[in-house]
Amino acid sequence: MQIKLSDHFTYRKLLRFTLSSVVMMVFTSVYSVVDGLFVSNLVGDLALSAVNIMFPLAMIVGAFGFMLGTGGSAIVARTLGEGQPALASRYFSMIIYAVILLGAVLTAGCLLFLEPLARLAGASDLLLHDCLVYGGILLGGSVPFMLQTTLQSFFVVAEKPHLGLFLSIAAGATNMVFDYILIAVCGLGVAGAAIATVLGYLVGGVLPLLYFLRPGRDGLRLTRTRLYGRELLQACVNGSSELMSNISSSFVGILYNIQLMRLIGELGVAAYSVMMYVDFVFIAAFLGFSLGSAPIISFHYGADNHAELKNVFRKSMAVIGVTSCAMVLLSEVLSRPLSAAFVGYHPELLELTVHGFRLFALCYLFSGINIYASAFFTALCNGGLSALISFLRTLLLRGGMVLLMPLLFGLDGIWTAVIAAEGIGAVISLALLWYKRKSYHYG
Repeated sequence: MQIKLSDHFTYRKLLRFTLSSVVMMVFTSVYSVVDGLFVSNLVGDLALSAVNIMFPLAMIVGAFGFMLGTGGSAIVARTLGEGQPALASRYFSMIIYAVILLGAVLTAGCLLFLEPLARLAGASDLLLHDCLVYGGILLGGSVPFMLQTTLQSFFVVAEKPHLGLFLSIAAGATNMVFDYILIAVCGLGVAGAAIATVLGYLVGGVLPLLYFLRPGRDGLRLTRTRLYGRELLQACVNGSSELMSNISSSFVGILYNIQLMRLIGELGVAAYSVMMYVDFVFIAAFLGFSLGSAPIISFHYGADNHAELKNVFRKSMAVIGVTSCAMVLLSEVLSRPLSAAFVGYHPELLELTVHGFRLFALCYLFSGINIYASAFFTALCNGGLSALISFLRTLLLRGGMVLLMPLLFGLDGIWTAVIAAEGIGAVISLALLWYKRKSYHYG
């Protein structure tokens, strides 16, 4: 039986409804990890460092799609909850067209200034060539990447999370197959990894448009629309937390690379690359649950169903708490085998990575609540508070700690900076959730 946004959610139903989003986000992260595995084992640790230097730039561009997807999906879900499906489809269509236009402009700008951007991100002379090759191809695929991140949110709103999951798996499979063909068989190195990733974006970002364009279908669909300036601005403001979170994470990643190049060189950047690939997968579980549960919050908020809003919030907090503890235990147990899968060929790099990741992984005790709190306020159309949480935890706290803690603890200060940042961020998130509980009737 299909689960509707208007249903009463038990733990079982909540987990079933969000499972597709969780698996979709995890799988999307896994196929990014496959790039790293192929590059590290078949091209080398320097190529892995180059990929890690350029990847944050691509994520900054993709963040604008995530902003419009999460911010716009809250508006569309609320409009559906208000009983206006035709208007919801027009809002949806406007947002998709805006993503395509914005993506084209950002792609042109990035390619025009690719070399100075690579230098700014921390590329050394030794890494510059690979950075330009990988970054040029990856940034060239920004429009389908932005569409993929945007449409992931709208499949949930359209009550078709399983279709979103299928397309995500298809995109991941495309990336993995072509990683093997282009890197292992054709020997294209980092260029092959970038091409394979963009082919995956085309499957995950362009094919969904055909579904929403299908004539005669009921529910959310692409249609003729116009510029709804207030709603577009609201989508940007409402999704600004996700934009801030992604841009800040990418910027902090660049800070990490610069600090590691200063302290230990390319080897440190390679170790951090492995941690980030594993982190993508672990964090994806929190992101997927938050993404999957957000339309439920938006729908019941729009319908003024305070009892169900309170019910979903309380159950979600319990799920986040249990998952956080499980994440820490799992990451500590798997730190060595996961690190060995990437850099087992380099004993010194392996030990550096295992030691760093065992410290870094303690942040999962706190990161889940921060991610959920930000998504929760976005779902309530309070982009200001959501952006505040994202700004504090990702840019101000993480950025500040990665600059401060190495002065006190050396290399270990880099690995533990994220623990301090997420811990302080969790205190702030819980305080804001407590403070706003009566305003939104979820407490």
